Amino acid sequence: MATDEFVSEFYGKTIQKTEDLIYDACCVAEYDLRLLGPITNEVKERRYGCGSPIPTVLDGCTVVDLGSGAGIDCFIASQLVGPTGKVIGIDMTDEQLEIANRNIDPIMKNIGYDKPNVEFRKGRIEEIPVESGTVDVVISNCVINLSADKQRVFNEIWRILKPGGELYVSDIISDRRIPARLVNDERLYSECLTGAAYEGDLHRTMRKAGFMDVRYGSKRYTQDVIEGIRFFAANVRAFKTELEDACEDYGQVAVYKGTIPGKEQEFALDLGHIFRSGEPMRVCKNSADMIVNSRYAPHFAVSPEMFHMGLFDCSPGAAKSDGDDVNGSCC
Repeated sequence: MATDEFVSEFYGKTIQKTEDLIYDACCVAEYDLRLLGPITNEVKERRYGCGSPIPTVLDGCTVVDLGSGAGIDCFIASQLVGPTGKVIGIDMTDEQLEIANRNIDPIMKNIGYDKPNVEFRKGRIEEIPVESGTVDVVISNCVINLSADKQRVFNEIWRILKPGGELYVSDIISDRRIPARLVNDERLYSECLTGAAYEGDLHRTMRKAGFMDVRYGSKRYTQDVIEGIRFFAANVRAFKTELEDACEDYGQVAVYKGTIPGKEQEFALDLGHIFRSGEPMRVCKNSADMIVNSRYAPHFAVSPEMFHMGLFDCSPGAAKSDGDDVNGSCC
């Protein structure tokens, strides 16, 4: 059976609720309880994510959710984009789409919208049925690992994003390459484990698509270890903007203004960049460009480039000083 077929059958017929999953990978998702309030129980009982891939500053944005399932992340995002924004859920499973569509009206009523700002489209994430350059943010929750052609997925994400648009996904990643016999185990694959990309290969795939600098917003190791292979759930962030393949130091400083609602005290761009309101923070050129060329720009003051000073250590907990070793990594 082809990968699409057994994954679609698994999520359409084999499992009916979150508790039907055996493994730990797709059972944990941290949601804002206030945003769950308007969502029907039928949708909440069918959440199969490994995180909460919904960034901030979404008012008025167009958001696409890849592998939207019964729609829980779409309905959460719909509250954040507001009535002037739009959320498009993409899924290939008829049963999931049926549930999502029949819950649009009651959930929109619960939210208080006069007309829906959510729609669901049938499609594969390797061939996203969305026009090029029309999307502000692409989200996905524990789905990209289920694709047998991740390069096409990231190529498609790059295609549909606007310049400065953001990819923000939660997914399962492995600490080494997974042998074919485990990849061919339909249960392990469908439960988001043995289809996971090896971390190094994931970064290479994303860079080939255009996402030169991949950042982590969170990392959580799952309880599942298969033949010594460890898996972690991560929130992964990248931007459609021209960046270098390493973190280079141009003497720049960024100051967060504290103007993002709910993030007045601090804002985390990634694990290595937690900006406290009003405090200047040295940043590499890539970090500066991510901010300046995205929808986050109004919330920061970023100094211009001075001159090149070599590599900049953006890794979490890095404290750069003269003589420190730097590796140019932002992950």
